[in-house]
Amino acid sequence: MTKLSVNINKVATLRNARGGGMPDVQRFAVDCELFGAQGITVHPRPDERHIRKEDVYQLKSMITTEFNIEGNPTDEFIEMITDVRPTQVTLVPDTPLQLTSNHGWNTKKYLDKLKGVVNQLHASRMRVSIFVDPDPKMVEYALKTGADRVELYTGPYAELFEKDPQAAIEMYRPAAMKARELGLGLNAGHDLNLKNLKPFIQAFPWTAEVSIGHAIICDALYHGIQETIQDYLNAIR
Repeated sequence: MTKLSVNINKVATLRNARGGGMPDVQRFAVDCELFGAQGITVHPRPDERHIRKEDVYQLKSMITTEFNIEGNPTDEFIEMITDVRPTQVTLVPDTPLQLTSNHGWNTKKYLDKLKGVVNQLHASRMRVSIFVDPDPKMVEYALKTGADRVELYTGPYAELFEKDPQAAIEMYRPAAMKARELGLGLNAGHDLNLKNLKPFIQAFPWTAEVSIGHAIICDALYHGIQETIQDYLNAIR
């Protein structure tokens, strides 16, 4: 079954808006696991506007499921990852001032760079996923880097789904099929929610993991995090 990894960045955003320690980011992560999440995702950025470096180190000793850390492989990021050694590292080509991830790697253009990073992370026994747009060619070159998985950027899927659900599925089919054909693990993330998640999983049941944060936190404001996680797990099932 596809695993649900809860991205807790927005919880950290709320904490940082007021200062202090409320809500408790680490406790929230542990509770998400308790309520059924099979993984926790964080995406620390250089300005620490949500997840901070200290959060990453604290979470490592608390998470008992899979720990997925996303980010651009700068020297500082690589140093932190090598110290923490999460289950999975998702390489994302975001810039320091970028509001949110909005595109995947050009794996052909940055093949040599990504290959070097993947080799370095594999030496520390971490699974590596590369964030890509739904382009079969980008999936092919992701394989050449030595990565274990690709994560399809599903922002365009979510946007098109509102107008034409079937067209949204078909837009992602070539890339998802290419990953399966090549033996690359398939992850997906960005703007997935209770409305569009189930059709995606039904179309691509070999999806290994979905990383969802914003929608889960929004739904939890109304229904609570325990019920919300169960709703997402049911959508996946």
